[in-house]
Amino acid sequence: MKLTLASSEFDEQQAIFTAEIVERIKIKLQEANVEQEKLEDLTASIALSIAGLIDDLAGIEVDGLDVHPYLTFRGDGDELIHCGENSSTYEHVYGAMKKLFHT
Repeated sequence: MKLTLASSEFDEQQAIFTAEIVERIKIKLQEANVEQEKLEDLTASIALSIAGLIDDLAGIEVDGLDVHPYLTFRGDGDELIHCGENSSTYEHVYGAMKKLFHT
């Protein structure tokens, strides 16, 4: 696979990816009959926790092995699109939450 640096394309896909994660969390919480008053806070809390893992903000270590994720998106053919640094899905959670809960 070929890594391609394309920051703006990466950011666009990252925002879509993050919004999808947030929406799916909300749906699953609704399916579990979480009270409406708790739905927004729980959705945000879970989404931010997952985003921290994806962005390599939360230390992941198991049996002495450090795990450092690096987000990429598939492009055309064998291309992997990246931004040249860690992802920033964490920063997109707020916008996704705003669209889901305040529109």
